[in-house]
Amino acid sequence: MIDLCDASLRFTPDDWVLRNVAITVRRGEFVTVLGPSGCGKSSLLRLIAGLTQPTAGEVLIDERAPTAYRRLRDSISLVFQEPRLLPWRNVRRNIALPLELSRVAVVEQETLVRASLNLIGLRPEDATKYPRMLSGGMRMRVALARALVTRPAVLLLDEPFAALDEILRQQMNEELLRIWGEQTPTTIFVTHNVSEAIFLSQRVIVMASHPGRIQATIEVPFSYPRSHTLRASSEFGALVGHVSDLLRKEVA
Repeated sequence: MIDLCDASLRFTPDDWVLRNVAITVRRGEFVTVLGPSGCGKSSLLRLIAGLTQPTAGEVLIDERAPTAYRRLRDSISLVFQEPRLLPWRNVRRNIALPLELSRVAVVEQETLVRASLNLIGLRPEDATKYPRMLSGGMRMRVALARALVTRPAVLLLDEPFAALDEILRQQMNEELLRIWGEQTPTTIFVTHNVSEAIFLSQRVIVMASHPGRIQATIEVPFSYPRSHTLRASSEFGALVGHVSDLLRKEVA
């Protein structure tokens, strides 16, 4: 589904952000990218989204460049760390924005927005609220609904829950897995949080920095659906410890 073929990125002749990154993500897979600050995790997502072009190597989605992957039902959605909602639009109109830009008929927009609201667990009365009226968790839900309203084939998430408190973050992790189970987009999630990475994904890609490169790929052995009780298991704790040790060696 997604192939990075020795993808490299630099902004100046001596500043390699990413170097020879080779990753294959299967259709419908959930993969998390984990690594220290400055290792190029966000730049990696921008390459996959087609917002940045590689200096060397290739990035392909279904054997096409990301910029060719733009049909409404064949789309890439990117969720940032901040919700980035438009303050002058209410919840319904924020969610509808990608549909408006794609010139979807108004009647179909209403159907898709309603389905997206239901998917993320917002009530009908929330649709008329403005971002200033929402909690941080609700704003992130709206950002997620906006990303999912087109039913994207590829979902990219750049530390979307980093600003939330720990309990809300865990709840959003569980909600994201429920949504992924229903829509099964090919998902790449970026985080600094080891526990979050292991709880969510089928594989964890650990990156090293200076330049950004793949240090290790860890297969996560736990089956879906995943309950919050998984975090308390000894097997989960052991895997968190193993991945944390890999990161410590990188930053030492």
